[in-house]
Amino acid sequence: MKSRFESCVHQPVYLKLLDDKRRLRGELWFDLWMLGFAYDGSRRVDYVTSVENIRTQAVSGEDPATWRISQSFDHSINASASSPNPEISKPATTARAGTIAEWTTNPTQVLTYTSPDTGTLDPANPQIVQGQVIMEMSVTSPTAAPWVESNMAYSNIRFDYAGRPAGKYKGTVFTEARVELAMSLSDPTVKQSARHILDAQQFPERTFPSWPGKTVPGGNDEPLHRLIDVDKQKANRKRSIEQCEDAWGDYTGTRLQCDEYPFASTKEGSMNGDNRYSVRLIDGSDNGAGGNLIQSLYEQNRILDNDPFYVKIVP
Repeated sequence: MKSRFESCVHQPVYLKLLDDKRRLRGELWFDLWMLGFAYDGSRRVDYVTSVENIRTQAVSGEDPATWRISQSFDHSINASASSPNPEISKPATTARAGTIAEWTTNPTQVLTYTSPDTGTLDPANPQIVQGQVIMEMSVTSPTAAPWVESNMAYSNIRFDYAGRPAGKYKGTVFTEARVELAMSLSDPTVKQSARHILDAQQFPERTFPSWPGKTVPGGNDEPLHRLIDVDKQKANRKRSIEQCEDAWGDYTGTRLQCDEYPFASTKEGSMNGDNRYSVRLIDGSDNGAGGNLIQSLYEQNRILDNDPFYVKIVP
């Protein structure tokens, strides 16, 4: 997974073709590619697949020209994770079969999947469609038993019409892509925010509130999850400010602001109830710049409510 909008499958394949008595009829090598392109701003995903670098070796009397390679695609919808009445529109052609010569001459095919929407924004119905596209492959020969792989490659996708919180009003993403906010200790605009997050993740004993055995999520092993509910975000900020005032007193009239991690816009924020959070007074401009980075991450990756993401601090 390169990103929420680009994916790649590359699989070198080696097969032995055997007859019904398990005798070798030949060997086949090829490279399978499946490139995926999802779109921010469109309920569409394209797949470009190819079978390349085909090589054969046959026993005496066997003719590789009679061997056939086939691809077929199917899709499914996860209704329980989708909005009401989810639909995915498949391409007109979802299967291809041909001889080795035909694949060598034309190794590529393109498939486009879309999902219809109502054309209007409804905050109560983001028109989410969670789906999966699966590729099946087979190789056949007049003298050999067929080889079939029902799950040669797969792709998990999500269409939505979530509106402004996701950036563009609608779009499509690959849901298995890891989303990570990288914040640098060397960036003068957010170095205080980055130091706070690093301490919370790696040295929680340095952070407030302090308690034995404290851990804070958001690193490599435990993601954060976006929270879109504005009232709950406000409650997180209020609780965090109270904690800052309890630790450092009244800081009004200064350039300091109460920085919180996990962020108020996550379900792991300070009102989560487990006290696995940290607050620290930092420069207000640094705090604001950190908030802008978080918002950009949400919009550039179509992070919807409860979507997971990670935070990584780099030098």
